[in-house]
Amino acid sequence: METNRQKKMGALLQNDIVDILQGQVRANGITNLVISVSKVSVTTDLSISKVYLSIFPAEKGPELLKAIQSNAPLIKHELAQRVKHQLRKVPNLHFYIDDSLDYIEKIDTALKGQENPIENRELLETRKKK
Repeated sequence: METNRQKKMGALLQNDIVDILQGQVRANGITNLVISVSKVSVTTDLSISKVYLSIFPAEKGPELLKAIQSNAPLIKHELAQRVKHQLRKVPNLHFYIDDSLDYIEKIDTALKGQENPIENRELLETRKKK
C-alpha cells in the first residue's frame, strides 16, 4: 500500500519525467515517436522509483528503453534541477516498458475472434462433480 507521500512523489516525478523525455525527443528532431509515462511508483524508503513507459510504435520499445536506461543518470540530474525545491533527494530511476495496452489489445482480439468462451461454450472445460 502506497502512502500519500509516495503517491505525491510519484505524481511529481511523473510530470517532470514526461517533460524531460518529450523535450529530448523534440530537441533531437525525432518524428513519429510518442513516449508517455504511465506510472511512477516509489519505494517506501523513497530511494528507488520505478518508471513505466508506454512507447508508440511498440517496435521501437526495447531499443529505446536501452537508450533511456543508459541515460538514466543524465535524466536524474535534469530531474534534480527541476525538483530541487520540492525534494531533498531524487530517487534512483529504474525504467520499464508498460505493456498493459498490448495485453488489453490481445484480450480484445481474443474476444472478437473464434476463441470467445462467452459465445462458444465448448471451449470452457466442463466441471465434473465427484
